[in-house]
Amino acid sequence: MSVDPDGELRDRLTPVLRPVRAGNGFEEALEQILQVVRLGLVPGGERLPAERELAERLGISRVTLREVLKVLQDQGLVESRRGRYGGTFVRARDAGGEDELRRRVSSVDIEDLLRFREVLEVGAAGLCAAHGLDGDRATRLREALARTQDAPLTEYRRLDTLLHLTLAELCGSPTLTGQYAAVRATVNDLLDCIPLLVRNLEHSQRQHAALVEAVLDGDADGAREMMREHCGGTAALLRGFLA
Repeated sequence: MSVDPDGELRDRLTPVLRPVRAGNGFEEALEQILQVVRLGLVPGGERLPAERELAERLGISRVTLREVLKVLQDQGLVESRRGRYGGTFVRARDAGGEDELRRRVSSVDIEDLLRFREVLEVGAAGLCAAHGLDGDRATRLREALARTQDAPLTEYRRLDTLLHLTLAELCGSPTLTGQYAAVRATVNDLLDCIPLLVRNLEHSQRQHAALVEAVLDGDADGAREMMREHCGGTAALLRGFLA
């Protein structure tokens, strides 16, 4: 009986690969392919499905897929080979690096942290929009956003944190602000374990701008939905790299 290796690979990846949502296509596609690699569904030395098939299964463009694969290549997880038998191949894992990563995140319940963060941030965004921000508070939020827009990579995470902390503070609940500060510190510890991705930062900036606009327009539903989407993008990256 003949064996169809491509068909067997497709079946093996079916539980993980699925069409992504429109809001965080790059991040969710990266999360899924990272899961494929980290779960060993495509062992070291084997080839990932062809770009065309991967893009179709994920529901993204091949341009976006190539950006995802470039991230994986930059992180030393895959390599590109040319020629008749070329493609994108999974590289053998660095056991030492995996062990160090596991030690750094072993004490954190990532899913619990991400859910709590989303509750706090979505709530803060909705409160700010529903209650409205006066002149000085609106100016603070605009300035916090502006500082992130042209920030160098070395400063981006700090200024991104300050933007989110500003929004939490402006919602008017010191308890929520204190809880968020503690959660964000742990989130930043996890973010320090993964690379800064330019594509993700550009996407985050668009989400930040839309979020601030919704808050300042008093659109509570829009602010909550944009913050939920924004948190989902970060969560997808953290799950992909660390879970």
